[in-house]
This record gives sequence, C-alpha cells and structure tokens, in this order.
Amino acid sequence: MGRRRGIMSDRFKEELAKDLGFYDVVQKEGWGGIKSRDAGNMVKRAVELAQQSLADQNRS
Repeated sequence: MGRRRGIMSDRFKEELAKDLGFYDVVQKEGWGGIKSRDAGNMVKRAVELAQQSLADQNRS
C-alpha cells in the first residue's frame, strides 16, 4: 500500500513550522527530521485554525 498524499499544502505546512519554531529543521533535514512532538503540534495547530475558520464562517 502506497503513501497517501497529504491534505495540507506544502506552503501551509511551512507556515505552521515557522510559527511553531522548527522550520530551520525542515530546511536542513526535510520533514523526516522533525520530532514527532513537533508533527503533533503542527496537526493540532492546523485543527485549531480550521475550527476557528469554521466558527468565523458561522458568525457571518
């Protein structure tokens, strides 16, 4: 079974990595070089942003 293509765009992932402070690791080692905790925090932040976006849409 092959790897599934990610849902988040590379640009969005880069922005999250910059916001969370580990983009330098991504630049040096690629996405495989980040810690699992950082990956989890990135997903958590993406979910928070999605929920905030949905809440904002519902208010409009």
